[in-house]
Amino acid sequence: MKLAVLVYEYPPKIVGGLGTYSAEITRQFVLMDNDVTVFTMNDDAGSLPTREIWRGIEVHRPQRIDISDSLPDVVAEDIRKWGSGIQWFSKILVYNYLSAAKLVNELIRKEGVKFDLVIAHDWLSAIGGMTVKKEAGLPFAFHVHSTEEGRTLGKGSVTVSNIELHAAKAADLIVTVSYAMKDELVGLGFPKEKIQVAYNGVDPKKYDPATVSREQIKKVRAMYDVKDDDYMILFIGRLVDVKGVDKLIMALPHILQKNPKAKLVIVGLGNLQEYLVNLVKAAKMSDFVKFRFEFIPEEERILHYAACDVAVFPSFYEPFGIVVLEAMSMERPVVIGAAGISGMREIVVYYGEEQCGYHIDPSNPSDIAWGINCVLENDEKRKWLGRNGRRRVLKEFTWDKIAEKTLGLYEQIIKR
Repeated sequence: MKLAVLVYEYPPKIVGGLGTYSAEITRQFVLMDNDVTVFTMNDDAGSLPTREIWRGIEVHRPQRIDISDSLPDVVAEDIRKWGSGIQWFSKILVYNYLSAAKLVNELIRKEGVKFDLVIAHDWLSAIGGMTVKKEAGLPFAFHVHSTEEGRTLGKGSVTVSNIELHAAKAADLIVTVSYAMKDELVGLGFPKEKIQVAYNGVDPKKYDPATVSREQIKKVRAMYDVKDDDYMILFIGRLVDVKGVDKLIMALPHILQKNPKAKLVIVGLGNLQEYLVNLVKAAKMSDFVKFRFEFIPEEERILHYAACDVAVFPSFYEPFGIVVLEAMSMERPVVIGAAGISGMREIVVYYGEEQCGYHIDPSNPSDIAWGINCVLENDEKRKWLGRNGRRRVLKEFTWDKIAEKTLGLYEQIIKR
């Protein structure tokens, strides 16, 4: 197949899970003898190539123009309330329109490139996907990794939610990342008959504990003053409300009662940074909580998983959660938020012979502590949970399996 993919995040510009997903899945498509052209955002300086071949994939990054001064006159009231955020919204609009114009006018009409399908990921690329479908008559697959309603816990932009719903109705296929997300989309009015589920994946060759040395592990633990006989509890992710990091910090006193040598390492960026630092100070737990306010590259992320004793993701809203798969592939037990919209609930087995972690109520610090303490109470069980996690990844969540399922969905709508 010849695929045109519109996605906001793409290497080297990766902000979160969407960037990881888009890089891995498109690479897998190419390895399975498909032709992929990606349209993505340039960086703030416009310094990235506007057209290049990367790992066998043709990548286009339109140069930006700033239309934010004119937007308040033409956009909805809730977007005008974004203040300085309207500049970001303007970048999204420009990226969508320039990408659609280049794809339709240059590649299809001028160069005569024949595409089979246009694919857009989330609202960030939905306008471009809808435009290409209308102008070029291509089938349109809309991937929904999260919703505005869920990301903001119901406090988001009506305009963004409307873009999501409009794209869903225009699409020939809606692909989402978990059955929990499918239920959410149906509840929001997305056409149920169009929705299919294809999970995210992980590369178990990259995320392999056998590739990390004991010396590397010691170096990471020493960075956070975690000694050999301490327990390292790891959170990696965005520091925003839905991730539940504050509740994880609140759980620490309950953890320390049973495991006084526990240390919590929090790695990521987000608008809660100052609040979390103050929370730790107020609770007088600075000796037990170590922050690293960075988006660390994949190589370092792998080392952090290898160095920890348990990885914890107490999200209130997590449509999938690639970080959980990464930790499991590194043979680390996981404790995950299992309330609300949680794709992690479908990933992590919490009982029986295939158990690889624990489900907890992310709104309850004592329940978070219970899950972590269950992991830490027995060294052999912790290793057993980790081995089970990697086995589950190898069986269900490798990128080749995910890509095969996704391509099968694409083929169905192309044939129709």
